[in-house]
Formats: sequence, C-alpha cells, structure tokens
Amino acid sequence: MIAYAILALVVAQRVAELAYAQHNTRALLAKGAVEIGREHYPLFVLLHAAWLIAIALTLPKPAPVHWVPLSGYIALEILRAWTMLALGPYWTTRIISRADAPLVRRGPYRFVRHPNYIVVIGEIALLPLVFGEVWVAATFSLLNAVLLLWRIREEESALAPRRAL
Repeated sequence: MIAYAILALVVAQRVAELAYAQHNTRALLAKGAVEIGREHYPLFVLLHAAWLIAIALTLPKPAPVHWVPLSGYIALEILRAWTMLALGPYWTTRIISRADAPLVRRGPYRFVRHPNYIVVIGEIALLPLVFGEVWVAATFSLLNAVLLLWRIREEESALAPRRAL
C-alpha cells in the first residue's frame, strides 16, 4: 500500500508542477518570450507518463520499499524545489526564453548550469529502484538521456547569446 501512496504523491506533484509551469509559460509568452525546441516537448511528456505507468504496472506484489533510494529521491525533490525557487517565474517544463531576461545565477545555478536536469536524471533512475524495478530504471534512464542530450543542445543554443554578455 505504501508504494501506491508514494506513486500517488509523485503524480500529484507532477500535476501541480505542470500547472505552475503552464502559468509561467503563458506569462512569459505574453511578455514576448519565445519557445525553443517545441518539437521535442511531447516526447518528454510521453516519456514521463510512460515511466510512471511502467512503475505502477510492474510493481511487485507485495511491493517492497527500499529506503536508501527513497531517501535519495526525497533529497532530489529538495533540490528540485531549490531550483524552482531560484528560477521563480522563469521556471517552466518547456524552453521559454526572453532575450532581455537575465540569466539566473543564484541557488543551484551558482554551481551547475542545469540543476533541474540533474534532478530528472536522478528521479528517473531512483523512483523505480525504490520498488526494486531495475529494468524500469535502466530503460527509462537511457531514453531520458537521449532526449536530454537533444534538449540541452537546444537550450544551450538559446542561452548562448545571453551567456556572451
């Protein structure tokens, strides 16, 4: 039962984050921002939905809960919150860029360029491991890596003119 509660919390968090991201996206676009890499976004939505569905459908009976990966997952959620707070109204699930917007250099952005991607890499690997689903972790980590390489290339290209300033 605890496994389903954990999954329900993750799904609720994702839905809330999507609502927040959509709010920020609309506001940024209204202020003249543009979306970059629109063609890959549906693939991320599909990947994340399939990841959660795969976890739910392959839960062993009874579903074990491994506390070490769960602790790591919780730590990643703290990093996610820190990242979202650092970006504030610029945090979205899409690549939305305004040429006149400053680059964020506070919070985890003081240390790495893409902290949210570090979070996502860890989440996709760790959540299935919480339930002992090694093949789900491996399969979706590989698929995520392919998509992230594409996305980071797009995002770096969009940010390059602002980094040069």
